[in-house]
Amino acid sequence: MEKTSKAQTDLSLYNNSWYKPGSKIKIFFWYLFSRIFINTYLPVPMFIKRWLLVLFGAKISNSAVIKPKVNIKYPWLLEVAEHVWIGENVWIDNLTMVTLEANSCLSQGCLLLTGNHDFTKISFDLITKPIVVKTGAWIGAKATVCPGVTVGSHAVLTVGSVATKDLLPFGIYQGNPAVMVKNRTLTS
Repeated sequence: MEKTSKAQTDLSLYNNSWYKPGSKIKIFFWYLFSRIFINTYLPVPMFIKRWLLVLFGAKISNSAVIKPKVNIKYPWLLEVAEHVWIGENVWIDNLTMVTLEANSCLSQGCLLLTGNHDFTKISFDLITKPIVVKTGAWIGAKATVCPGVTVGSHAVLTVGSVATKDLLPFGIYQGNPAVMVKNRTLTS
């Protein structure tokens, strides 16, 4: 038998006034410059993309690769280490910190999602949790990493899969929700 509650979601009660990711002017200028130089198919040189991200507060290595049409919500909440690849159409929806460690790869169209809502509250409260993609990890095309997930060192999240929990190092994960299907073995 289905258990029901008399309480109902009331979005008029939604209030995220506590959430202040930056000044409105900073956010406005980021959206403007991002649209022109980062979230575009224009052939903008990589060093300009990195320079602009640093200008807006990102900590990013000079060896990071940023492909066309990347969407980064707030660069001041982003750390990118050496030799990280960020593929075409990647969306880093970083309402809070996203850390990409060395040699990690975000394939085209993947989504890193740091925000969600508390569906147990009638007010549908905003929840934010950081994401960490550890050294050598690979997020496959169109895959999603959910809030609070740490992708272990050299773990793989396969194409279209959804990581709702931490991924163990060297695990290969598949599905929605993603489950480990085998171990990753690297050769020289």
